[in-house]
Amino acid sequence: MTKHVLPFFFLLLTVASGFEWPASSQQCLVGIARDWNDSYVTLQWHEKSGHSWRKVGAPWQGRLGKNGLVWGLGLHPNPAAARTKKEGDGRTPAGVFRIGGAWGYEASIRKHPQLAYRRVTPRDLWVEDVQSPSYNRHVILSHDPRTPWEKAQQMKQNDPAHQLKLFIAHNAPPQVVPGAGSSIFFHIWRRDGAAASAGCTTMSQKSLRNLVASIDPTKQPLYVILASNGNCRSCAD
Repeated sequence: MTKHVLPFFFLLLTVASGFEWPASSQQCLVGIARDWNDSYVTLQWHEKSGHSWRKVGAPWQGRLGKNGLVWGLGLHPNPAAARTKKEGDGRTPAGVFRIGGAWGYEASIRKHPQLAYRRVTPRDLWVEDVQSPSYNRHVILSHDPRTPWEKAQQMKQNDPAHQLKLFIAHNAPPQVVPGAGSSIFFHIWRRDGAAASAGCTTMSQKSLRNLVASIDPTKQPLYVILASNGNCRSCAD
């Protein structure tokens, strides 16, 4: 195993005891924040070649939720009594998550043929209402939005930061926990990175387009995101 791969596997071991890396996964984006309250993240793409993982390309910078990280609901087991992601807490979910599905304003984008992409219309909703049975799900209306509720859930808001987004499967269907956090994506950062997000992982438009183009759904890509100062149970109590 080459020396530069060691930090990557150390990161996986610190996610939670008993975590087993899916054997079918051959792509991984690793995000490392300085600590659990940091809204900055360093991102690095990895791919598996044979039995070894290797870094692909140079690392790049991104932004997280304004309040940093907190354990999310993904493939990993969370530490006992750990604080976890809540709707509106301003934190990015940490752990190991599947990546899949892109949405955007353009008719087409550069991507793998098997990566699902949908051009967002005014009828596309992503439900953030905790009381809704469609919470944290994509809904397509059969009509243009009419009610204040429908308009509040719209994905298309003429917002440049959301002109392209890639889904991070935190608290994802079919096992959605009401109130445990919704609408977690990779999307374009605001003010050229000067602004934190509400809980998503954001980056420059160029970096996001490159990330989307790198995703190969047949290789089961995953997102591993943690803080470099180790396993936090309470995260900024």
